Amino acid sequence: MNLDELLGEYAELELKLADPAVHADQDQARMLGKRYAQLTPIVSVYRELEGVRDDLEAARELATEDAAFAQEAGELEGRLGPLEERLKHLLIPRDPNDEKDIIMEIKAGEGGEESALFAGDLLRMYLRYAERIGWKTEIIDAQHSDLGGYKDVTVAVKGKGSDGVWSRLKFEGGVHRVQRVPVTESQGRIHTSAAGVLVYPEAEEVDVQIDPNDLRIDVFRSSGPGGQSVNTTDSAVRITHVPTGVVVSCQNEKSQLQNKESALRILRARLLSIAQEEAEAAASAERKSQVRTVDRSERIRTYNFPENRISDHRVGFKAYNLDQVLDGDLSAVIQALTDAEMAEKLAAHS
Repeated sequence: MNLDELLGEYAELELKLADPAVHADQDQARMLGKRYAQLTPIVSVYRELEGVRDDLEAARELATEDAAFAQEAGELEGRLGPLEERLKHLLIPRDPNDEKDIIMEIKAGEGGEESALFAGDLLRMYLRYAERIGWKTEIIDAQHSDLGGYKDVTVAVKGKGSDGVWSRLKFEGGVHRVQRVPVTESQGRIHTSAAGVLVYPEAEEVDVQIDPNDLRIDVFRSSGPGGQSVNTTDSAVRITHVPTGVVVSCQNEKSQLQNKESALRILRARLLSIAQEEAEAAASAERKSQVRTVDRSERIRTYNFPENRISDHRVGFKAYNLDQVLDGDLSAVIQALTDAEMAEKLAAHS
């Protein structure tokens, strides 16, 4: 959609939102309001840019008669470039999921118990980062390891207003590699292990329609570290979406109903991700960058404890503040990935 079309859409939205009849349908009003809010920054910058252009034209004309206006013209010219650049950035098509909340899965991979401990470190890192931003987090399901790590853990992260979680954490999907001396190592040797992270935009029920007839639901007893039973009733739930073969298990809650709701929540997010991959060729390239197998050779990022170094191999980011990053200070690495995405989009639309 070009600028003229966006301006036309904005004017049409203003008229609709001014109509009291539209607000009788809260869902429609919310949808229109959301789109209006998305377009407002574009229109505001465009109007400011047009105002500067008009003022510059007038100042240039007056400068031929009064030299005092030459300085004003120079100042206005200096404002043009930054405004044009800002408008160009705003016109780049946004990721449609940027404002969505997410569901994140962290899975232990190569490295046995050490990998499970590292999965726990990653979970803590994301929880701390979310806390810094002011996001809410919820552990949906977790399978603990014997030493207190996680074999598999699923967490939901929710933002506030337009502060989309997906826009910042969508780059975290992939294999994360750690290099350190494990707690189980008696000789002091550095080991390399890996954990996998999968990130999905959280789907609303309106985003994904699930036919109950397409589901196979099995119940079983929850298990804790080492496989011991921690529940005397069949409260754990496994849901298989037969058409796609997607399987989701949840055993975190004591209630079978709560586990079923949590499993359906994860299933909707996975199915939305699959649908978007199939519908958008561009999305498939992004999704391929996430975990195929939790193999050290496919890593997107390395956490080197002896050197206190973090390296993101996709954009060449490197910093020596690993301790701070693991405490939730992810801003710099996320900004590097965001900047790289923006540069790629600018190149594609130039």
